[in-house]
Amino acid sequence: MVVGEDGERLAASLAERLDAVTFTDLTTDQVTARLIDAVVGWAGERGWRVYRRASSVVPLPPPMSAQQSVLDVACARPDGPPVVVEVDHGTRRRTWEKLLAEADEGRIPLWVRWGAGRFTPPPAPIQMVTCEVSGRPAPPPPGPGAQRGAGA
Repeated sequence: MVVGEDGERLAASLAERLDAVTFTDLTTDQVTARLIDAVVGWAGERGWRVYRRASSVVPLPPPMSAQQSVLDVACARPDGPPVVVEVDHGTRRRTWEKLLAEADEGRIPLWVRWGAGRFTPPPAPIQMVTCEVSGRPAPPPPGPGAQRGAGA
């Protein structure tokens, strides 16, 4: 199977899995964590070795350039090239650079992009998996005289 076709197939499979994930009253960090957990579960169900916060081939920017950047999830597969996954709420050029560098090393790059939509497609061969998550405004703080619990 051609790597591009494998990436498209994997992206479609992951998208199907993420469609079942729900988000209610979660912070940005909690949504990201829930999506990473779902990616880990998806990969584990396939019998792959799964690594959270795996080292990337890309070094961190100065002054920490002696250390490697990390990937949200990396997967070793017995039946194909490794798969790397980044989960982001925003579009960051650095994420694209990292995933392109991983692709240059023979890995299949998947980018889980979540938010309210209007997602900018990444360059090939990165496969984007979108997950629409909409926010709602927080309720206003209680005003004077509002009940503040059972004892009020």
